[in-house]
Amino acid sequence: MFYLVCFDIVDDRKRYRVVKALKGFGVRVQKSVFECPGLTDEKLVKLRHRIDDIIDHSEDSVRFYPACRKCVAGVEYSGIGDPPVKQNFSVVI
Repeated sequence: MFYLVCFDIVDDRKRYRVVKALKGFGVRVQKSVFECPGLTDEKLVKLRHRIDDIIDHSEDSVRFYPACRKCVAGVEYSGIGDPPVKQNFSVVI
């Protein structure tokens, strides 16, 4: 499954740790946005646990947006950057 992961983390050190965790699962497309193609249910659970262990739940926010194949194919963008990575993309039912 393809996920768009967005975050707003107050502490610089925690933000760095979350970015480091996300780099193992996806591609950074903006300062606080990652595209994570090919996340299985198991990988998603692992990623969420890692992030939950890092963030302060009283002041930080991390959101995971699933996107279907059709949605990813319809992504539009302006400016610099590459289209979403569609490799390893599978539909989880």
